[in-house]
Order: sequence, then C-alpha cells, then structure tokens
Amino acid sequence: MLEERNSETRRPARAQGELPSSHVLVVDDEHSIRHFVQCALTDAGYHVTMAANGEEALSRFKSEVPDLVVLDVKLPDADGLDLLAQMKQESPDTPVILITAVADVKKAVEAMKRGAFYFLRKPLALDELEGLVREGLEKRRLKLEVDVLRQKVWQEEGVVRCLSPRMAQVYQIVEQVARGENTSVLIEGESGTGKEHIARNIHKLSMRSTKPFLEINCAAIPRDLLESELFGHEKGAFTDARAQKQGLLELAHGGTLFLDEVGEMSLTLQVKLLRVLERMTFKRVGGVKDISVSVRIISATNQNLEKRVREGGFREDLFYRLKVVPIYVPPLRERREDILPLALHFMQQFNIAFKKDFMRITPEAERTLLEYPWPGNIRELRNLMERMILLETGTELNVGHLQLGSGGGTRGAHGSSGNDLADRISDVLVAPGLPSGGIPCEGILEELERALITKASEASNGNQSRTAELLQMKRDKLRYRMKLYRMNGGHGADDDGVEQTGT
Repeated sequence: MLEERNSETRRPARAQGELPSSHVLVVDDEHSIRHFVQCALTDAGYHVTMAANGEEALSRFKSEVPDLVVLDVKLPDADGLDLLAQMKQESPDTPVILITAVADVKKAVEAMKRGAFYFLRKPLALDELEGLVREGLEKRRLKLEVDVLRQKVWQEEGVVRCLSPRMAQVYQIVEQVARGENTSVLIEGESGTGKEHIARNIHKLSMRSTKPFLEINCAAIPRDLLESELFGHEKGAFTDARAQKQGLLELAHGGTLFLDEVGEMSLTLQVKLLRVLERMTFKRVGGVKDISVSVRIISATNQNLEKRVREGGFREDLFYRLKVVPIYVPPLRERREDILPLALHFMQQFNIAFKKDFMRITPEAERTLLEYPWPGNIRELRNLMERMILLETGTELNVGHLQLGSGGGTRGAHGSSGNDLADRISDVLVAPGLPSGGIPCEGILEELERALITKASEASNGNQSRTAELLQMKRDKLRYRMKLYRMNGGHGADDDGVEQTGT
C-alpha cells in the first residue's frame, strides 16, 4: 500500500524553514501504513503521533491539537468524514489530509466540502504526502500570521472587540472586503457609530495599507470648493487659483479615499465622481489632461441614500457604484452587549492619559449606562468617560458621576445643564493652572456649541437663517453643526418658506 523511496532520497532533516515543533497526527488502522508514514515524516523533521481508530484519534486530537492530521477514510469504529467534521468543529484551522484505498469521486467532493485540505488515494507516494504536509502546514502558518496581524490592527486603533453578534458580522465583512483591492464600500449608520474607524481598518487590512489613507467630509466644505479639493485645479482656473494644486484623488493614488457624508455632494459633482469610479481618470479643475489613478473609494453616510435617490437628490447609478459592498454599523442602543466593554476600555484609556486609578464601575452605574439610549452612540460614550475620568477622583465610577441626557435620568440634557457647563468652564478659567492631565477641550466645546445653538434656535423660533445671524455664522456651517450633533432643526419655516425639521 506504500510506494517507498530509495534510502538515498530520504531526508535526514526537516524541510528548510519548517517549524521544528510541527505536530502531525497519523490515523490509520493498518500498522504498516502508520509505521512507514511515521518514519517518513519523522525523518522530515516533524513530531508524529499515531492512532489506530476513531476513538483514539479524537482523544489524541482533543488532548493536544495537532498542526496537521493524516486521516484514513475507513476506520473500524468510525467514518473518516464524520471524524473530519468533528475535528474541524474543534479546530477549524487544522489541515486534514484524507487517505483512502478506494477511488470515490463523491466522497472526495464531500470531503472537500467538509473542509479537507486534500484527498489522497492509496498506495501512498511518500514524496507526494510530504509535499502536501509541507503545503498544509505553510497554509496554516500564514493563516495564523494573518489573524495575528488583523488583531494587531484592531488593537492599534484603540477599540475593543465588541461582543454583539451584529458587530461580529461587521468585523467579518471588513476583513473579507479588505481582500478586494479596488472594491467600493458604502458604510451606513448614525453619527458617532464609528464609520471612519471601519473605513480605516478596511485600508489597514488591505494590500493598500502602505499607501495613503485620505479623508474628506463632504458636508464640512462648501460645495463650490469641494470639487477643487477632490480633483485639484490648474493655475488660473478660478479666482485665487494662483498655483497648480493636486486634489485628494491624486494624493491618494495607490491608497484609499474616504468620502464622509457623501450624501451632501452636489449632483454636478456626483456625475464627475461616477466617471472616476468607472474609468479611474479625471481632469483637474481648469485642466485638459486626463490623470489616471488607482484609488479605492470608501464612502459613508448617516442619511437614507435610497430615499435621497427616490427624491432625486442623489444619482441612482452612483449609489450602486458606491454600494458594491454595503456595511451597516448599528447604533449602540441596538447592541447593548458592547456598552460596558467599551466603557471599561475608555476608562482604561483615560486612566493612562490623565494618570488616574479608576478600577471599576458600580453595578448601579452599569445599569444606568445600559438603560440610556445613547443618541450620540460611541462618540457620546467616549466623551462621557473622558469627562468623568478627568473631573472625578477615586477608584470607582458611580451613578453620581454620570452626566447623561434626559433619558439617563441624571444631571441634565446633552451631558449637563447650562449652569453646570458654565460652572465647569468658570472653574477652569479662574484656576491658577490646568490639571496635570489636561482638560477635555473637545467635549467642553461641543457642549458649549450645543448650548449656544439651542439658545439661539429658541430665540428665533427655529428659523435657521435667523439662528445663524444670532450666532454670527453662515447657515451652511450652522446646519453642519446641527447635523454633527444630531440636533433637531426646529419647526419654524426658514426664509425660503421650507419647514426645517433637521436630520
């Protein structure tokens, strides 16, 4: 049943580069086959254990999971295909080479469906078997390396792996789509759910990871300037175009361009973006020369783009070009299993940043965190933990420390009352110096902007133009701020007669 090699061809040592600890389990009811396979693989530098039946094989497999299994299909007490399924359930990454004395195409197909690495017919050619063992172990090694690198990417981003099944599906899609070098991705979800984080990790896990990752918020830049930012411009293309400028598409060549809030893009610019996606060429503003690039486009939106398409505000053909792979990031209120792990993660993160010693969150505070609806999602949770760790003292966070919205039943809407915010700002300004750990400037400024916009909106009865005048800012900037903070736009008619309801 074995095709033996001449003694001169047998290697005295393992294959170059092979790990010395590679463990191979050989399962066959024929002693002669077990013996010769063991001798050949031991000479090749592997640690070999053997089993003569299914029961013994499963026992050895579970006690010390091998790096690879050579498994006979027909055993006295078990079917090799059933054993294969059990082994794959126990350790999906362990390659299994099935061997059989009978040529059976159906069984071979079934074996591959159940995850067999290879289906080999007796009599065994030891050279062929050794080659398959090396190949199987190399594939396993590469898979483990990729898993380690992927885990490192998530850790470097500073975000804990969430526990909810819905986020597990998101992570799985991210890892799969990263393998497609040019595939366009549309990330949908509410503000604060981590859409940019998802985009960055698609880039980091892809073959483009060594090239640029550039991003632009389409809602934050005036529409007449967005085209120049994306495509660049030639000298003299318009007023103030005093020199040639490369756009983000050029600068991102070889890498990834992330278009946040892509739904805010004008219809004219949508046409030009569609041409880029179709041809990967474009012209600078005021230019006549075609520029070719290789860029993966990842876009994100907190709007319902399908509704925008139906209403005529977004091109249908561009929508489907952007949404080759859709990823929906669920809001935090729909994956409550993730709230406490994220809170603890942020607690540890800010402990280090602010040199604090918080160790735990009290059960009452945990219940409050779990019951709160989190309209600002992960961003709101992170800001909350930053404020608490900075401003409080001790080793545990209790319910008295929480400053949640009205749904949390704590100190006031949107994190604090106006008076509390004023008191905290005053405390910082009149203090002789800043705390050693610094202050949560971004969180305080966000609260201050929220409070000022709310006050001006109430004074103008919700009229956005008047609100913008009171705040001495452009209406586009006001609308962006309100959208960013997910504030209701009021119910008063704007100066164009259109009722403003916000987003």
